[in-house]
Amino acid sequence: MSDRNFFVRLITSLWHGANGLRKVLHLLLLLFIFLVFFGALSGAPPLLPQQAALLIKPSGALVEQLEGSPYDRAVSELLGERRSQTLVQDIVDALDYAQTDDRITAVHLELSTLGSSGLSKLQRVAAAIDAFRESGKPVVASGDILVQQGYYLAAHADELYLNPEGMVYLQGYGSYRNYYKDAIDLLRIDWNVFRVGTHKSYVEPYTRMDMSPEDRESRTRLIEQFWSTYQQDVVSARGLPAGAIDGYTQNMVERVADAGGDIAASARDNELVDDLMDRAGLRDVLKGYAGEDKDDSSLYSSVSMHEYLGQMRLLHGPKPEAENIAVVVAAGEILHGTQPPGTIGGDSTAALLRQALNDESVKAVVLRVDSPGGSAFASEVIAQEIQELQEAGKPVVASLGSVAASGGYWISVVADKIVASPATVTGSIGVFGMLPTFQKTLAAVGVATDGVATTPWAAALRPDLEMSVEARQLVQLVIEDIYDDFISGVAEHRGMDKADVDRIGQGQVWSGVDALNNGLVDELGGFDDAIAAAASLAGLEEESYGQKLIEPRLSPTEQMILDLLTMTERVGIDPASFVKAPTPVESFANQLQKLLAQVTKFNDPKGAYAHCFCELN
Repeated sequence: MSDRNFFVRLITSLWHGANGLRKVLHLLLLLFIFLVFFGALSGAPPLLPQQAALLIKPSGALVEQLEGSPYDRAVSELLGERRSQTLVQDIVDALDYAQTDDRITAVHLELSTLGSSGLSKLQRVAAAIDAFRESGKPVVASGDILVQQGYYLAAHADELYLNPEGMVYLQGYGSYRNYYKDAIDLLRIDWNVFRVGTHKSYVEPYTRMDMSPEDRESRTRLIEQFWSTYQQDVVSARGLPAGAIDGYTQNMVERVADAGGDIAASARDNELVDDLMDRAGLRDVLKGYAGEDKDDSSLYSSVSMHEYLGQMRLLHGPKPEAENIAVVVAAGEILHGTQPPGTIGGDSTAALLRQALNDESVKAVVLRVDSPGGSAFASEVIAQEIQELQEAGKPVVASLGSVAASGGYWISVVADKIVASPATVTGSIGVFGMLPTFQKTLAAVGVATDGVATTPWAAALRPDLEMSVEARQLVQLVIEDIYDDFISGVAEHRGMDKADVDRIGQGQVWSGVDALNNGLVDELGGFDDAIAAAASLAGLEEESYGQKLIEPRLSPTEQMILDLLTMTERVGIDPASFVKAPTPVESFANQLQKLLAQVTKFNDPKGAYAHCFCELN
């Protein structure tokens, strides 16, 4: 009995001890939260300098929508992880605010880290730079190495300086890809391809080892138009002689040799830049416009675009009115189901459109499309939601970005009006399917497949069995039917003859200018033109309506976590200190996961895709 009492007392003591420890830990956690909270309240938010240059330093690609969920992006930012994308709207808004802000005396464009960007996006940012310059405030552009995209924006500045050890590299436009037919044959894979469209080139790498004549013709037409536009814009902005850009790029070796092999000096001698200047000299130039930094006299007084936007949007950001134009961004590849921002999910994008449908303050919608397409099924899901908006009396205007092709055009064509940039890549009206089978590969290593079934369709789509003739015929019929639906829809919504749509379809890609001539779009213009068109269709008077961006929101739990991390940062505790650096194995696993995601991303229920290989670089 005494042993039993001892055991009971032991368990009771352990329980009381654990319960006491739990209470102490809870108390410490609450104490920590209160310290962070009151510390954050006691710390005043940083004030902007009364005189400063606005530093705009875009990193990575210019995009219409940042990749990843709002929560993931916010956490990454708090942890100090570098962003590899820059939102076009952020630059446009920052320049717009700064134009009338007396504290901003100049803009410094630092363009060394700008990456790939569609020409239409560059044109939109360049227009915002030109509008800022109308205020009389200077724009100073600089770069260590200015590639084609960065140089386009730099050309619109009042002053353009290049690091003496840097270079300007203008490569023109090209379109290259890898072809895998021989590798597929070597691996004994049957890569079953189904398509409709003589120019539907997305599948060509799996069926041949070079570019088809049809694809070559389409791409040559596109890149020549875009290169001509690029040159005209830069020559006009810099005040250079006609042909100066092409002359420099076509004869770069000779021009650099004339400068004694100094490629930076060659850019200066050919008037691509105003002067060569190291960072110390550049800081002195900017001090002349913005003054010295109050904490470090060796620096110029500046405010970063991110910090500036944070405060200006809080004070003067767009405020929804009683009547609004909703903006829904559809950027990235179109995939089935729910997808994070940076890709277009059939279900998730449809949900955003339904928000606009159910919002009584929304009178019209602008769908900003920047997509090469993807799942045909998901494209149709989105198109159906757009039609629901129209039936409810809310007009929809499609605003096409750098790319709105194939599935990207599918979701645009149902709109009441389509506004495209001259540099938009669009069209590519065509459909394809790909179903590889590996029975020969497996046989080569001694693996066979056998079994029984009640019908021939039980094993028709197995990857370890050869596709039957009937299965091939069925898939081709499905692809052809989807293509017929595609061109029929275009004919209906564009008021065109179906045969004419087929003629300009067949997977052919067009610039915005050609698309207008072919009847695929209604007018050429930018995002602001699309907003005005939507307001006009809805009968809204100018300046009587607001804009409402409809995008995924943080959940209450996610918001609470971010608020806690933000308060922690404001009291001097770096959130990044709580995160350990990934091991080499973890880094490899992360890269492998990204690679596999590219391979497995296609998830159309029918295996049918309206997708365009539209990359120009």
